Amino acid sequence: MNKKMENDLTKGNVAKQLIRYAVPLVMTSFMQSLYSLVDILIAGNFIGSTGISAINNSSQVILLITKIAVGITQGGNIMIGQYFGASDEKRKKDAVGTLTMLSVLLGILSMVTFFVGAEWILIKLKAPALEEAVTYLKICAIGLGFVWLYNALSGILRAMGNSKMPMQCIMVSTCVNIVLDIVFVAFFSMGTKGAALATVISQGVSCIVALIFLLRHKESFAFTKDSMGMKAHEIKMIFRLGIPSAIQMTIAGISWLFVTYLINQYGVDVSAGNGVSIKIKDICQLFLSAMSLAASTMVAQNLGAKKYDRVMAVVNTAIGISLVMAVATIVICQLFAPVMVGFFTQNEAAAAAASLNLRIEIFGQIFYAIFMIYNALSIGAGQSEFAMFNSFMNCIVVRVALCYAFNKIWGVTGIYIACMVATSISVPIGWWYAKSNRWKRNLLIK
Repeated sequence: MNKKMENDLTKGNVAKQLIRYAVPLVMTSFMQSLYSLVDILIAGNFIGSTGISAINNSSQVILLITKIAVGITQGGNIMIGQYFGASDEKRKKDAVGTLTMLSVLLGILSMVTFFVGAEWILIKLKAPALEEAVTYLKICAIGLGFVWLYNALSGILRAMGNSKMPMQCIMVSTCVNIVLDIVFVAFFSMGTKGAALATVISQGVSCIVALIFLLRHKESFAFTKDSMGMKAHEIKMIFRLGIPSAIQMTIAGISWLFVTYLINQYGVDVSAGNGVSIKIKDICQLFLSAMSLAASTMVAQNLGAKKYDRVMAVVNTAIGISLVMAVATIVICQLFAPVMVGFFTQNEAAAAAASLNLRIEIFGQIFYAIFMIYNALSIGAGQSEFAMFNSFMNCIVVRVALCYAFNKIWGVTGIYIACMVATSISVPIGWWYAKSNRWKRNLLIK
């Protein structure tokens, strides 16, 4: 084994390991957000509110299938991580090959489904800028094959403690995306079509770079020709672990589609403002998401090594660090919301809607900082059903219900308030799960 390519997270200072592992994940997530962020920036300055609305509505759909891809491949990530922690080379090799080939097949299926169904989906969403939204979605659907394969390759790397290479892949592809966005939209005036093409080409670049790296270090990551196949047991375990994660992320995506549907009824400016606010909130949540990913991988490796006390040290440390970052982002957004919004749109009505949305919803980061780590504990333990249940509670039972009710009472402001408080329900549920010690009932390592 080439130890320089891997990272054993079962040893060393917990806080240092978490931060060292999470920082590249933050950068990776930030670069991934720039894909659509740059699209919105360019669209706001060269296409206008119609372009922002089209990209936002289509991006919500693409985000939904991306969440499914992340969820399914996370099943493989956790499985490989536990096998790595337990030093089970045979099962790790089988898991790597199965995850890779399965993701290729699911990527092809996603490409066809969303290309064919693009117009029907956006009509159901009542997208204000329908023609441009359909164009953007159809082109982005072609890139879903890259999305599936990249998430599988990234999952393999992260499972063995390598979070730096995924960061480097995304850094390269993001630079390509920025250049192509400027060329296609600003210089060639290709509108939303150009923005979509830039995104798809960039996704292809990240996928190819990750693939080349794994092929160059195939022995270290069990990414060899004879490992490329699909084992029935590994497929079963990937779906057993991944489907609840995918459903969890899909539930969140569906609830945000419902929120988008409600907000779209207030017109194109409010819809555009929602798109701007979403992009800023996504950036603010990057550290929390990265810390959650880092925690789940550390939990998986340490459970594989049967270091239970260290698992809880990981959870408590991750929550503490996440809370500090959540408070910092809240303060920044309250002070500088109009300035941040101003980078995306010069439309006064859209900017006002975005600032109001941001200043209200950003308070929800406190709840995210806690419950996402509890979910990471369950996912790392191979019990992603709990994370699915927890997300169902805050996304469907609370968020959808409150958005519908508060919209009737306070209008669009009520929707923002509902989104802010919805995730609070998941905090006590997560605390109960951690205290119950159910996470010690490992599905993989006996």
